[in-house]
Amino acid sequence: MSTTAKLEEASMSDVESRTRLCEEFASIAGTDSAVAQCYLSENDWEMERALNSFFEADLESVFEVKDSQEQKSPERKKQKMDQNVPQQCIDLTEDSPSSSKHEEENDNKLSVITWNVDGLDTDSLAERARGLCSYLVLYTPDVVFLQELIPPYVQYLKKRAVSYLIVEGGEEGYFTGMMLKRSRIKLLEKSIVPYPTTQMGRNLLVVQVTFKEHKLCLMTSHLESCKGHAEERMKQLRLVMQKTTDAPDDVTVVFGGDTNLRDTEVAKVGLPSNVCDVWEQTGKREHCRYTWDTKSNTNKNAPYISRCRFDRIYFRPASKEGVPRLHPDHMALIGLEKLDCGRFTSDHWGIYCCFVWS
Repeated sequence: MSTTAKLEEASMSDVESRTRLCEEFASIAGTDSAVAQCYLSENDWEMERALNSFFEADLESVFEVKDSQEQKSPERKKQKMDQNVPQQCIDLTEDSPSSSKHEEENDNKLSVITWNVDGLDTDSLAERARGLCSYLVLYTPDVVFLQELIPPYVQYLKKRAVSYLIVEGGEEGYFTGMMLKRSRIKLLEKSIVPYPTTQMGRNLLVVQVTFKEHKLCLMTSHLESCKGHAEERMKQLRLVMQKTTDAPDDVTVVFGGDTNLRDTEVAKVGLPSNVCDVWEQTGKREHCRYTWDTKSNTNKNAPYISRCRFDRIYFRPASKEGVPRLHPDHMALIGLEKLDCGRFTSDHWGIYCCFVWS
């Protein structure tokens, strides 16, 4: 075969390969071949990069449209003019007038939410993000641990939840994050600890803060998913527990996240004697057990029933003499109500937990 013929054959092979990539992209993204070719060519024909670029651009557009509609709504303008009318559209660009009073009443309490917000599910994502903001207004948590964030979701929260400082555990794909109430939590230091053998790009986000005069180490993570990755998940739990026990004795440690853990896995690893599981510590109430419940949560339309306690909060109090001790007071599941779009805020229930000082 001549050199010219070989080049023509290679060229035809490239065309066929790129045509298949365009067809696959169009099928996944629900778009046409022209759009597929545009995104693929801009991303060196790498499917994952091209899809990430497409979905991020699409979601930014969705959030911008939703915000624009919300701001232009005559009903919304009337609500802003009439302070006596209860607002149905939550706007977190301003602190609630009752925030300072609420903070005074809860001066010695630390409130925490942890929630896998399922940012990878693009269905009704703008409505579900606003649903999360509604819960922030309702509970006014001091700390929020979030998992499965994506960049447009974070940008939306930064624009809407201005009373919170957002600390990100990543920049691309999906990742974890924390929201710290600016008026009550002071950020000192942030670090991201990689899991050495993760196959899913998971890590541990560690943040050092002060709450009033108290020192806190806050941690969140999304441990390895799926039943077949139990060994890796247990390795990651061991690392989390090591970081927990290594913290200075004048520091209180709170970890919250989507652990994907099964009780048998926790039993194999074992918790340090000074670390407690908040659900267990607050009475093992059955109605607060399952955070992943396909029987009640229909977001995934799963053809099977699965009920698991994937989302957990672990806690280690400060032990130094003279340092006030924090202990869990109560916890509850949140996000149990369907939004107007007919879906829940996430396919996971969130956990709300309140700690008190003694």
